[in-house]
Amino acid sequence: MSRKKLIKQLKDKYPSLNQSQLEKILDIFTDSIANALKKRKNVEIRGLGRWYSKKLKENFKLRNPTTNELIYKPERVRIRFRPSKKLKKIINE
Repeated sequence: MSRKKLIKQLKDKYPSLNQSQLEKILDIFTDSIANALKKRKNVEIRGLGRWYSKKLKENFKLRNPTTNELIYKPERVRIRFRPSKKLKKIINE
């Protein structure tokens, strides 16, 4: 689902809110999740799921298979999402 479709669905459900208010609400929601993950905090929304960050180690032993050249991969953070039981049940019906 795209951002425009989500805003359109919210507009259909809540006609009293205008387009700019809905965009602002969506921006605040996504920014707050992004800021929490940036601070390495977990974000949990009951009934939807949980976002968490996982630190991946640096790696010195990687090789490019075509040139056989050594590649250095620095330490990085990966964001993971774990859906709730309720969301899994809805998806698998």
